[in-house]
Parts: sequence; structure tokens; C-alpha cells
Amino acid sequence: MSDLTFRLGSREYDSRARLVMAIVNRTPDSFYDKGATWREGAAFDRVRQVVEQGADIVDIGGIKAAPGVEIGADEEKERVVDFVAAVRAEHPDLLISVDTWRASVGRAVLEAGADILNDAWGGADPELVEVAAEFDAAVVCTHTGGVTPRTRPHRIEYDDVVADVVQSLVRQADRAVSVGVSRDRVVIDPAHDFGKNTWHSVEVTRRLDELVALGWPLLVSLSNKDFVGESLDLPVGERLTGTLAATAISAWHGAHIYRVHEVVETRQVLDMVSVLAGDLPPARTARGLA
Repeated sequence: MSDLTFRLGSREYDSRARLVMAIVNRTPDSFYDKGATWREGAAFDRVRQVVEQGADIVDIGGIKAAPGVEIGADEEKERVVDFVAAVRAEHPDLLISVDTWRASVGRAVLEAGADILNDAWGGADPELVEVAAEFDAAVVCTHTGGVTPRTRPHRIEYDDVVADVVQSLVRQADRAVSVGVSRDRVVIDPAHDFGKNTWHSVEVTRRLDELVALGWPLLVSLSNKDFVGESLDLPVGERLTGTLAATAISAWHGAHIYRVHEVVETRQVLDMVSVLAGDLPPARTARGLA
């Protein structure tokens, strides 16, 4: 929608925004980087790298999404809270998001300086949005088809997956506002792969404009996902080109925030789409003028 405005931290954006959210995993078993930023020093290096590369947001997570060893709230806090505080101290103007579905963790990271609660599990803890409201923080509402956190979908079916996504996200977003989250601080995410098979994620991508039309800022998390790998029959480490193709389509449909592993490549794709859409001038225009 052309009149859309939304706020993250102290910053305001409009419908032309195409923001890069860089993933920083504080886990030893993440599916993509295999624990490359598990140690604190490596995680700090990752933050510094993505900031230098032009990331608008960092998204810090303490638990991988896939099934694995049970991680309680206390251990999740140990992985992310002090780290968030240290990142805030070193980068006072950086937008910090934390990927968690637990209200107790959300409270702790907001107290430590985070700006955004990225609830990847569709309101599994209903108190999370109440915490966001208390701190005037932004919150990401996601569609997971009711799947339990850290479980994979099994033969999940929808009459119309996009209709289900719309219904779930509108319900979650409206509830967030009803408990006090500022409307312009609510973000929606169809959550590719979460509660979906590849056909579902492809259909959602094809019809992203229907989600943009809802009037909430739209986040997409496409980076190296299984729907890309299955579409192209490629392993995790070879999905960048497919990810960028999906990114370009999502940007053309009007998505606003892109949660990614590869910042430079994503930024170039988003800037190119912005130029083609008339939202950004070319960096230079010497051809045919000299």
C-alpha cells in the first residue's frame, strides 16, 4: 500500500523500504552455518561484518528452528541476552531483532536493548506480544499452520494456503494491537517452510502481493530454505542463486524486510529491483552521456 508507514526502533519507513535483516546464530547446530557463530567472538565478528556490508537489522537467535536438543528459557537467555547488550553497546544505532517465541526471553532481550521480537512460531507463547507492548517494541507475527515449535510439518494440508496465511496473520496482528503494540510496529511474515511443504511456500511467494495488500510491513525469510533446495534439487550450500531469484520476486511484489545469510548479494538484488520499480535512482548513469 502506497501510504504504509512503519517503525522499527527510532526509525520510520514507508512502502518503498527494502531492508536487509542479517542472521546471527548463537547456536552450535544451525542448519546453514553449522555453528560458525556459536562462539561469542565469532558472533561479534559476524555482526561487525554485516554492519559493514550494509545490513539494516541483525536478527540474533539462540535456538535453531529444526528439531534438536531441548533448550530451556534460561539457557536461551544465556546465549542471547548478554550478547544483545554488548552489540547494543558497540552499535548504538543498529536495529537489533531477537528470534524467540518465549515471553520471558523477549522481556530479557528488550531490557538488554533489542528493538524487535521476531516470533518465528506464530504466537506459541501468547504473552510475547504483551511484552512487546510493554516496551513499545516491534513484533513479527508469523504463520506456522499451528505447528509446535521446533517440529517439522508432516503431510500438512490447506484448502488455500494463502487464505490460511492471511487469516492467521491478520488475527495475530490484530491481537498484538489489541494488547497495546503500536499498529505501525507490527510486522507480518508468511514463514516459508514453517508449517508448509514446498508447494505451499512456492504458492505463498507467487501471491505475496495479497499479503502486502493487507497493509502491514511484510518480512520474508527465504534464505537457503528447503523450498528453494527442493525446487532446484540442491543442497543447503548451493541455494544462493535460487534464494536471490525468490528475493527478486518478493521485492517486486512489495515485501519490505528480508531475513538473510548473504547480505551483499541480497542488497544488490533489492537495490536493482528498487531501481526497476522507480523507487531508487541508478547509482550512476554515464552510459550514452559521455
